[in-house]
Amino acid sequence: MKKLIALGIAFATFSCTSNAQKTSFSETALAETLLTTDGSQVAFKDIIQKHNGKTTVIEVWASWCGDCVKAMPKVKELQANYPEVDFTFISMDKTADKWKLGIEKHELKGDHYMANDQMKGVFGKAIDLDWIPRYIILDKTGKIIVYRAIETDFELLNTTLNELK
Repeated sequence: MKKLIALGIAFATFSCTSNAQKTSFSETALAETLLTTDGSQVAFKDIIQKHNGKTTVIEVWASWCGDCVKAMPKVKELQANYPEVDFTFISMDKTADKWKLGIEKHELKGDHYMANDQMKGVFGKAIDLDWIPRYIILDKTGKIIVYRAIETDFELLNTTLNELK
């Protein structure tokens, strides 16, 4: 019985900490390169550095994702309400053509990148990607303030962005 209780406590502890909010990205995530719209590659750490000094919302999405498309009006509302915030979109599309068509179709304003190996690849695993759309908020120093928010968490996103003003 004691072993079962100990096992249960260990499992509960592991389960709770595995989804904990992180405050920085892993070295693996930072070193991973992403495709730019012009066909070149850029390290994720350089993307973050580009936005140093600005609050940044990162949306991980894909053009084929119904929940992502459904959330686009809320993303545009965030952009309208927080013009001082930078928005970076990272696509999990399988092809650059579909990714670029998605950007155009949904009129997404911001910086755009595509993971080279989709959701289950190195980058996806490095950011603990288990659902899209996924939102990450970085403060002006590049520290992660919100590590995992999804399409139902827009109240959290609004509250956090207001606090970071």
